[in-house]
Parts: sequence; C-alpha cells; structure tokens
Amino acid sequence: MELFTSAGPAIVEWLKERGKKVFLDLKYHDIPNTAGRAVAAASRWGVDLCTIHAAGGIEMLRECKAMCGQTKLLAVTVLTSLNQEQLASIGVQWPLAQQVAALAELALKVGIHGVICAPTDLHLLATLPRDFLRVTPGIRPEGTATGDQKRVMTPAQAARGGASHIVVGRPITAAPDPVQAAEEIIKELIQC
Repeated sequence: MELFTSAGPAIVEWLKERGKKVFLDLKYHDIPNTAGRAVAAASRWGVDLCTIHAAGGIEMLRECKAMCGQTKLLAVTVLTSLNQEQLASIGVQWPLAQQVAALAELALKVGIHGVICAPTDLHLLATLPRDFLRVTPGIRPEGTATGDQKRVMTPAQAARGGASHIVVGRPITAAPDPVQAAEEIIKELIQC
C-alpha cells in the first residue's frame, strides 16, 4: 500500500515490464460499483493478485469478481492487527473465529480465489477446498518484534498450518540486511 501510494500505477507497469508478479494489497472496501471498477483497473494493469475486504458484503464481492478479468482476488477476513476486543469496539459482536470463518465462506460462495487471514486462523479454513488460496500476513520470524500485529506465527508455523502464501513486511524491510532476512525466511520454509 505504501509503495503504490508513493509511486502509483507506474510501479506496477515497471514490475510487469520486468516479468514480475504483482500482488496489489490495497484492500478495496467500497460500494459495489466503485470497488468493482477499482478491481477492473488493477486487472488492466496486469496485477496478479488483488485484495478486497470480505466485509464489503456479497454484492461488492460479486461485482469485484465480475470485473477481475485474469486477476485473482483475495478477500480480507479480519486484519491481523485486530483482536476480539477491537472487533467488538467496531460493532462486530461475533467471536473473531466465527467472523473469519463466515467471511471466508462468503468469499468462497461468490467464487473469490482465496482469503487473507491471520496465520492463527488457518485452522478455521481446513474444510475449504485445497485450491482456495490462504494468504497470511502477520508472519514474524522467531525473535522478531510483533509490532502492531496481534495474531502472528513464524513462516514455518504458517506453512505447516496450511498457508498457500505468506506476506512478510517489516521483518524484511526494516532488517539491517533485508536480503539476508529474506534468505533466512526462505531457508526456514525449505526446512519445514
């Protein structure tokens, strides 16, 4: 989100020109028409994966799915920075686990390609089809600070828990040697 806000669509074009895959994590959450048109724009740019909020509701999800073209959509369930108390403070009275499961089921029902969920929530998705993507932020290598993340796991724990993809931010970007930090995570994943 930070990179795209700083550089705009030009960064997507730059990456695609170099044959890279692009995961556009802007978490669209708006009325169906607006969210759908945003997804359509991302698809025209050649974005491979794009995030939308499942809490936008079934109509928004359907519109985004109809407009996604070749772009795969990932529906955010509950942000990893939220816990039960914080959910309640914004009016969500269901238990966190029930909210995650319900939003994942809604995304699946509409034909969304997968979800974004905390690694600690992966067990809630065990009965969903294996080709339904399970993308987990909140990844923290052993010994790194959790920061504002509430529900975290190590890369290996997330992989063993069923994550199809992991998202790692600050443990790499804020590391003294980002390349070494990324290599350590890859090594951990290979060993699990």
